[in-house]
Amino acid sequence: MSDYTFHTVTELAELIREKKATSLEVLEAHLEHISKHNPQLNAIVTLNAEEARFRAREADAALERGENWGPLHGVPVTIKDAFETRGLKTTASFKPLADYVPRQDATVVERIKAAGAVIIGKTNMPMLALDIQTNSPLFGTANNPWDLSRTTGGSTGGGASSIASGLSPLEIGSDIGGSVRIPAHYCGVFSIKPTENIIAMTGHIPEPPDAPRGVRHMGVSGPLARSVEDLQLVMPLLAGPDGKCWDIAPVSMKKEAETSLGELRLAWTDSFGSLTASQDTRKAITAAVDKLSNGGCTVEKSDPTDLNMEKVWQTWGEMLGAEVGSGMPVLPRFLTGMQYKLMRDKSVFKKGMLKGLKMSLHDYAKLLTRRDGLISQLERFLSGWDAWLCPV
Repeated sequence: MSDYTFHTVTELAELIREKKATSLEVLEAHLEHISKHNPQLNAIVTLNAEEARFRAREADAALERGENWGPLHGVPVTIKDAFETRGLKTTASFKPLADYVPRQDATVVERIKAAGAVIIGKTNMPMLALDIQTNSPLFGTANNPWDLSRTTGGSTGGGASSIASGLSPLEIGSDIGGSVRIPAHYCGVFSIKPTENIIAMTGHIPEPPDAPRGVRHMGVSGPLARSVEDLQLVMPLLAGPDGKCWDIAPVSMKKEAETSLGELRLAWTDSFGSLTASQDTRKAITAAVDKLSNGGCTVEKSDPTDLNMEKVWQTWGEMLGAEVGSGMPVLPRFLTGMQYKLMRDKSVFKKGMLKGLKMSLHDYAKLLTRRDGLISQLERFLSGWDAWLCPV
């Protein structure tokens, strides 16, 4: 059997489309790889092997008839266990949902299927996606493929481990405070947290099925893959209104015209207030800055002088506490607060999270107004640059 397990999504789609490989061959290579390596990694927690084989055979038959389902025709993918997937167990690593099998797909699952993808399975995550490591109370710990003793990060930790180890070429994850970015960084793959209200979050848990939608800001869906080209391919497939989540804007995702390096003005930093990057990270950023500068970019170390990073950090904590807490009954909200109080962390984020969990509607309105002001300050800074290069 040919080894297709470390090809990019773009490469696999082309191989299948040009009939240089069948969807079933690509799938079987991944299933064999999963069988060999997933027991150590614990990255995929619900395998969809038989349904995936059926779908792959259908994809191959469709190509023989001259039909093309879309840009991901016959390509295997994994889905974070936070997204409802019709007919496939979806738990969000939450014990009350241990046996939950949805009758409907989350919007991102529906769209990835419509683009022709074959779903291999669901990936590991912490309970209700509320951690930056991946220790599931239902499935255990997801391990980093570079060193099994290390964390994958979280909350899309199983997905990042799957991409890095060749179990899957594409993961659909989610992020409110680093949940695609941190695992991608820890596992050495690519991800993007899109702008809010580009991709619908319909069918995403932590809000359990039929619960009020409390998280209204900052939570987004985003892909993880092995190349930037793959992210560019997948983003337009996920974006746009779904007729259910009415915050989503009909924004064009057309690829912009190429810009020469000499035209770019780039700012960069290696710290955010009291949060400073490690020595290795600072070296990597400096090396990237030197390379861009030698390539013709205008590159300057610069930070928004009027933006108080401690205030930003606390504001984010307050918003997370207020919005996540709004959907919790009194006892779970109290227990979550106690859990944070017991943490050794003395950051302003912790202070903000605790304040947010017991926030009144009046204080929440003031919080949103403060957030608007912080966004305006940052936008004024960014208006002078094409991009701001920062540590993960």
